Amino acid sequence: MEQLENKKKIIYGIAILIIIIGIIMVVTKGFNVGLDYMPNQKVEMYIGKQFNIEDIKNITNEVFGNQQVSIKKVELFEDMLSISSKEITEEQKNNFVQKVNEKYGLETSAESIDIVSVPNIRLRDIAKKYVFPIVISFVIILVYMGIRFLKINPLKVIAKTIINVGIIQLVFASILAITRIPIGRFIIPVALAIYILDIFYLISKFEIQLANKKLEEEKE
Repeated sequence: MEQLENKKKIIYGIAILIIIIGIIMVVTKGFNVGLDYMPNQKVEMYIGKQFNIEDIKNITNEVFGNQQVSIKKVELFEDMLSISSKEITEEQKNNFVQKVNEKYGLETSAESIDIVSVPNIRLRDIAKKYVFPIVISFVIILVYMGIRFLKINPLKVIAKTIINVGIIQLVFASILAITRIPIGRFIIPVALAIYILDIFYLISKFEIQLANKKLEEEKE
């Protein structure tokens, strides 16, 4: 039992250290925002048929070299191409259009395609639409856990749940800040998946405690 408590203290100590380092990184450098959320330039080109992202990637590697480029299929039938990069020159645009024309037998004029500047998207604006449903769902979960585990000590269960979920999410955010993993469109779904798994883990843990409590009552 004492060894288990020591292990818990070590784990919490490591988690707090990661959070502190993460806070320092966020304050001094901020998060590393991915290309989709930073100021960038965009070029869209109508292909008119299905195309392979890997083929387009080979073309962008030739035209843009080591420059970071985001490639997307757009429109309902995914027959339109959109590429984004921090900066796109007229020469790069012309070369790109020419190579895509050659690849897919098109005759698109480079002059008919504009380089569009896209402003940065604030992380708070991305997260805003998730805040209300997450808070509501979390309150419902806390009420459920308080009722379900009434025999254990509902206040303790609720407090442990809030602390555990908070620490896990802060550790995740701190790891992103420390490792400089780019914040992109997949980060919030990953955070939600971690949140759901954490809730399931806590429920299973409290279920075991409840089962043990019932066994003790039956013995008495």
